[in-house]
Amino acid sequence: MRDTLIRFIDKEVNPHVDQWERAQIFPAHQVFRRLGELGMLGLTKPVENGGAGLDYSYGAVMAEGLAHMHCGGIPMAIGVQTDMATPALAHRGSRELRDEFLAPAVAGEYVACLGVSEVGSGSDVASVKTTARKQGGDYVIDGGKMWTTNGTQADFCVVLANTSDGSSHKNKSLIVVPMKTPGVSVARKLVKMGMHASDTAQLHFDSVRVPQRYRIGEEGMGFIYQMEQFQIERLWGALNAGAMAQRAIDTTVAYTRERRAFGRSILDNQWVHFTLAELQTEVAALRALSWQGVQEVVAGQDATRTATMAKLKAGRVIRAVADGCLQFWGGMGYMDETPISRIFRDGRLTSIGGGADEVMLQILSKFMGTFPAGH
Repeated sequence: MRDTLIRFIDKEVNPHVDQWERAQIFPAHQVFRRLGELGMLGLTKPVENGGAGLDYSYGAVMAEGLAHMHCGGIPMAIGVQTDMATPALAHRGSRELRDEFLAPAVAGEYVACLGVSEVGSGSDVASVKTTARKQGGDYVIDGGKMWTTNGTQADFCVVLANTSDGSSHKNKSLIVVPMKTPGVSVARKLVKMGMHASDTAQLHFDSVRVPQRYRIGEEGMGFIYQMEQFQIERLWGALNAGAMAQRAIDTTVAYTRERRAFGRSILDNQWVHFTLAELQTEVAALRALSWQGVQEVVAGQDATRTATMAKLKAGRVIRAVADGCLQFWGGMGYMDETPISRIFRDGRLTSIGGGADEVMLQILSKFMGTFPAGH
């Protein structure tokens, strides 16, 4: 499976990455359709919806394998499709809902996006303001979403919205919203520091009417479902960032071995090869932690604590690796054309997306029993 993915990337993605980075968008439907044909978008999804029904270890291998792409944006877009926008749909959605939306997403016919973050409400998921009020047999949705990966090309969005008053942890639902529904608009395509090939949108919902059968699972359980979904999202982020960090080390070793200064290769300097050895050890530790989380998911255990630690560690490791490696490229490291500069830009998101480092620390403090009571 890994070999198949790498062959696909080498033939159909990497030759076009520079062009897609410059355009700040990639043809998601074209790429996803090919991945769907290869069976890569439904490795862990139900067989009855076109998936392979495999355990999460296969999804983890794919998360690592996607880092073979010469950018971070396209892997992230694919990860949103497989591990961020569709897990709740696969596990909690009705049969009819899965037939209508999950099956074409697995086939690569539909592109999915996830609408959780809002302006002023990023990592604080409980504070989202988007509402979905009942009217007849429908929900009428008003509000907006921010930093929505795949947002300008998606066919449907899984939206977290307030469906009632009351406790912020018990008043939300996840609702599938087709992007062509009247009232759905892309307010703007966002320009980011990195992840250039991935389109990111600010979405607006103005009296968007969808049937109540488009709700995933029970009403009021959306926050819980999203927290469950975050386990997989954060593990995906840790696995992919770890593999991206490994690519940074590998390319830097190759570059510094060939680049010469003061009569010898850059790699022959003790500071360089010792630093790379330290960074390699950090990457190996991150990978071990990430795969511990994978094993917990496969065993049916709650992997929240491990996934949170892995996500936190991944953000720190990719930053240290990208910064440390870039230094050894010298002036070339600061050039847009070199792979290390792209990893430096793209990897920085790991400490922010899917919950900032500080939120991970808060979650871990609660697991440790050290978080102040009443806060």
